[in-house]
Amino acid sequence: MRAMIFAAGLGTRLKPLTDTMPKALVPVGGRPMLEHVILKLKASGFTEIVINIHHFGEQILDFLQANHNFGVNIQISDETDCLLDTGGGIKKARSFFEGSDEPFLVHNADILSDMDLKEVYEYHLQSGRTATLLASKRVTARYLLFDAEKKLSGWINKETGQVKPEGFCYDATLYQEYAFSGIHVLSPTIFQWMDTPLWDGKFSIMDFYLATCREVGYGGFLTEQLQLIDIGKPDTLLRAEEFIRNVK
Repeated sequence: MRAMIFAAGLGTRLKPLTDTMPKALVPVGGRPMLEHVILKLKASGFTEIVINIHHFGEQILDFLQANHNFGVNIQISDETDCLLDTGGGIKKARSFFEGSDEPFLVHNADILSDMDLKEVYEYHLQSGRTATLLASKRVTARYLLFDAEKKLSGWINKETGQVKPEGFCYDATLYQEYAFSGIHVLSPTIFQWMDTPLWDGKFSIMDFYLATCREVGYGGFLTEQLQLIDIGKPDTLLRAEEFIRNVK
């Protein structure tokens, strides 16, 4: 199975730690957050991993080399010259994933969870969707909206009332509100929908999903029980060690 880890972020929320290292190498419970994600993917059966790099990218290369890639096949998608955001990063890495019908899982480097990643991957295979987004019931301001068949239909900011895509009419009786986890599975056919000038260079994968969800079948792996922590912020970084102990 194949996966991609987003490790190119600037980590501005974790300054001053990220003034001297990439966010993905910030230690959590004695290990860099990137190591936690690699080992979780490996334990879930993923044997080929692409990691994108930008901020202090050479440190990530040295870290992987020193650890012999943790015994898995790791490739690098180099964004040193230009940080491409999540959507642009996936598109740049397309050469690693095209040429096969095999889907790939995408995982943020700063997300820890108790989710069985193989279960999400197999759910995607059975669903026939172009992409499957892991989403959970948790309190936030921004929600993905899924219809009764778990098809992604839109997005809403409950604080401002803003909705996406443009022209979307929100009806609370028709849609389920779930928070995105930063974990999703994509089939390589998704690149066909990115082959327009609108989706060149830097762009958000969520903006792409929401702009194309009317035409493309994106689904949700929706769960009520997910334990997840975003370790990209100072307050959650402090709580992450306890989270890791509890999950184990």
